[in-house]
Amino acid sequence: MRSISRVVGVSINTVTKLLVDAGKACAAYHDKHVRNVKATHVQCDEIWSFCYSKQKNVDYNKKDQEGAGDVWTWTALGSENKMIISWLVGGRDSGYALEFMDDLKSRLANRVQLTTDGHKAYLEAVEDAFGADVDYAMLIKLYGEPSEKGNEKRYSPAEWTGSKRKTISGRPDYDSISTSHAERHNLTMRMSMRRFTRLTNAFSKKLDNHCHALALYFIHYNFVRIHKSLKVTPAMASGVSSRLWDMEDIVDIIDEYQMKRKSN
Repeated sequence: MRSISRVVGVSINTVTKLLVDAGKACAAYHDKHVRNVKATHVQCDEIWSFCYSKQKNVDYNKKDQEGAGDVWTWTALGSENKMIISWLVGGRDSGYALEFMDDLKSRLANRVQLTTDGHKAYLEAVEDAFGADVDYAMLIKLYGEPSEKGNEKRYSPAEWTGSKRKTISGRPDYDSISTSHAERHNLTMRMSMRRFTRLTNAFSKKLDNHCHALALYFIHYNFVRIHKSLKVTPAMASGVSSRLWDMEDIVDIIDEYQMKRKSN
């Protein structure tokens, strides 16, 4: 944000305001238009980040900072169309899991096969949101200690040792129980948004701005960015949009959102 303000010669407060306006407009557009989505397989996952400071340092740094500490972004991705159907920012407890699943259910047009990781909060949330109207399975991954020793161990992920596929409800296709697409999208998020990069000073300083940046990202990902394997955008592949967007379209929905707010 500071780099942009220097390049275009404006105050960083101007850049911040634009981000806030864009985030609100994009969140409102997603909420209204990403509805009645047709999908066959949906994968869900959560990606970790933090605001202001890591959770262990919140009390030491600024314990009264609202939203400071660990932040989780829940995402639901259609395997065939790569569409981000639903997303939610917050904690990783059962309350957020239920809110996330309720929102996902409201956006789907048909019964789907749903796969999540082994996070226990999903169990009750999926049952409460979908009831019997879902084919639901968990992919439970097993990890061991990283093989590296010494200082290298600090920066090495846990070593994957295997996984278990577990049917929870309905009749999910065993061979389609996977979270690979959702996990691959986590990498796309980390590569596309600097605030998700580990071991940097680019982390979000305010939770609201974190959410605004995500709202802008998801609209760009769904409507503007052509997916390499699909050759079209996820919104086009899912039937939510009939054409390819460009950045001017995002500017248009920001302007339209601002006009509606002023008229009200």
